[in-house]
Amino acid sequence: MTRRLLLGYLSLAVLVLLCFEIPLGYIYSRSEKERVISAAEDEAESVSAYASLSIMAGRQDRELPTRVKHCAERIGGEVLIVAADGRVLATSHQLAAEEGRDITSRPEIAAALGGRDAVDVRTSTIGGVSYLSIALPVSHGNQLQGAVRLTVPTDAVHSKVHRAWLLLALAGLAILTGAAAVSLVFARWTSRPIVELERFAHRLADGKAPTPAPATSGPPEVRSLAATFNQTAARLAHLLEAQRAFAAEASHQLKTPLAALRLRLDNVESDVPEHARPQLVAATTETDRLARMVEGLLAMARMEEGAVTPEPIDLDELCRERLRTWTPLFQKHHAHLVLRGLPVGYALAVPGAVEQILDNLLSNALRSSPLGSTVTLDVRHPAPDRRHLHRDGRPTWVEVHVIDQGPGMTAEQRRRAFDRFWRAPDSPKGGTGLGLSLVQRLAHASGGEATLNAAPGGGLDAAVRLRSPARPGGGPGRPARMHLRRKPVPEPTAQTPV
Repeated sequence: MTRRLLLGYLSLAVLVLLCFEIPLGYIYSRSEKERVISAAEDEAESVSAYASLSIMAGRQDRELPTRVKHCAERIGGEVLIVAADGRVLATSHQLAAEEGRDITSRPEIAAALGGRDAVDVRTSTIGGVSYLSIALPVSHGNQLQGAVRLTVPTDAVHSKVHRAWLLLALAGLAILTGAAAVSLVFARWTSRPIVELERFAHRLADGKAPTPAPATSGPPEVRSLAATFNQTAARLAHLLEAQRAFAAEASHQLKTPLAALRLRLDNVESDVPEHARPQLVAATTETDRLARMVEGLLAMARMEEGAVTPEPIDLDELCRERLRTWTPLFQKHHAHLVLRGLPVGYALAVPGAVEQILDNLLSNALRSSPLGSTVTLDVRHPAPDRRHLHRDGRPTWVEVHVIDQGPGMTAEQRRRAFDRFWRAPDSPKGGTGLGLSLVQRLAHASGGEATLNAAPGGGLDAAVRLRSPARPGGGPGRPARMHLRRKPVPEPTAQTPV
């Protein structure tokens, strides 16, 4: 921010200097040229008047050469006087042969012999030197006696103009240097509290304990913003602390009476007559559903109570571990669980997130799969795409698929399946509608995405896409801000979420 402010101030200063110095330089150049022309015209008029008197007195041969010589030395140029018939009366320099034969053909001399003043800036063919030529007629009354031409080199004028431009440039550079120093001080004074405020905001976003940002320096608007930020951070800290307290208290206050209620229902089972057994089973089912709902809500509360950072996990080993854990339960329900796919290595995920994702998806698949069916746990890379490759050519994404052979879901049901508490009309009893919502939240917290698609041949393909680390083999990640509980939530919400 300091660089941008400094660049803005300097750009404004450069614009102001250009708008001021360029016109000033042009005005000076024009005035200097006009001054030289005016001085040359005055000198030419003086020589013309002297030549007229000398010609009338018949002393032109004695007086004019001396006058011309002194004038040329004074102006640092050349002076030439010609008679009306084109004869050279006096000259301060040696005329070239071509110039002496055709002196009246010169535009400025021809104009002066015609009775007109002539001012011409021309470039000499010798040495490429620029000269300013002034020609005036020599006359007495209405009688034309001759012409005077003064030639003044413009090197001195150009030197003065160049010197003026150099002085303007040096002055502009000095002004820019001073403006840069002042702008740097002002930019740092303005940006320092904003940078500090950004640093404290990052600390708050990373889940660190919020500390008050300095609100005593910088512009009034920045101080007001810092004060508002401190109030927001304090309120957020209070809300987070209240949520943590709620999660801790609810975990004890809700789970304990639910466990006691389930125990009481189990104890009265032997005393319930046969005609009331369906009501007891329904009460037990609803109690279990309420317990799972409480567990799911507490899991979401624990996930959202602080910032989490994805870390590299061995996805192949984790899938093999979940296969060993869930295989006995699938066998008990007369279903099969298989693991397929090539090794994909490491993936980035919140600690404990993939375990809960797979537990929810496998639980849903088991509850929705018919007897003797197979549920496939497939680990793979997505289809090759040059836009999604690391520099070493490895894909930037890995996918975990849980594919079952159940009744599947309609497109509308798949679209709404991740909504919290949403249940399909034909969903199994006992579900809470939180399982897939928790899966999606865990996937998003890990930087990935969860999707539901129709499986080939019927059933549902629940996929979770996660990023792969930039370095092969994972490597140590940043420490997580919060570790989620690695506890399966066996909620039957696969094809028809409840």
